[in-house]
Amino acid sequence: MSPEQRRAMIVRAALPLLVTQGATFTTAQVARAAGIGEATVFRAFADKDALLDACVAEALRPDTALAELASVGLDQPLANRLTAAATALRAHLERLGAVLAAAHSAGRPGRSRRNTRSHPDQDPTAARTRSDHGPGAAPSHPEHGPGEARTRPDHGPADARSGRAESTAAVRAAVAALLAPEQDRLRLPADRLAALFLAVLLPGRGPLPGDPPTPAELVDLFLHGALVTTTEEANR
Repeated sequence: MSPEQRRAMIVRAALPLLVTQGATFTTAQVARAAGIGEATVFRAFADKDALLDACVAEALRPDTALAELASVGLDQPLANRLTAAATALRAHLERLGAVLAAAHSAGRPGRSRRNTRSHPDQDPTAARTRSDHGPGAAPSHPEHGPGEARTRPDHGPADARSGRAESTAAVRAAVAALLAPEQDRLRLPADRLAALFLAVLLPGRGPLPGDPPTPAELVDLFLHGALVTTTEEANR
């Protein structure tokens, strides 16, 4: 197993613990979940803060959602395709929300505790102990892959914006691919309709937090609109 594969394995073991326990989980628990020794965790990550950074970075990656979108069969009716897309994207956001909430509880978002220490390398054992038994930190560079946040501290807000833009573009393209077979029936280009679909599906703030619309309801609204039209009106 390469160092990168080992880091990815540790992150996969840590993510469920972060979601269920918040940042109070310990590296010993992560090691047990991964089936490795705790020392291996610290060979992969400098401290628990670095592991937290990597967990959030992994949660931010849209790879799982993109894989699910790519697996939707284009031979299905359009409504079924878009319902599957909506379900996958909502699940991704729910996972992401749980991870970010846990990371937020560990400290101020976007700032790692280790960045506030005046001499972070003078006492790595003490830093490791504090990280393992106290609150962790939100990621300073959430676009980095597992383990990269601690090795690339020079990336800042511009990289964050670039990473978000790339993820958004990838998701938009995946949804457009689901619409493309119906291009001759679409009122707008598939890419434009994909952007509108995502705007409806993933608003900045849900208007119905207590009773959110189902994916099927959103797809029905997206495809057929809010008004019932007569045949004459539809043919105008």
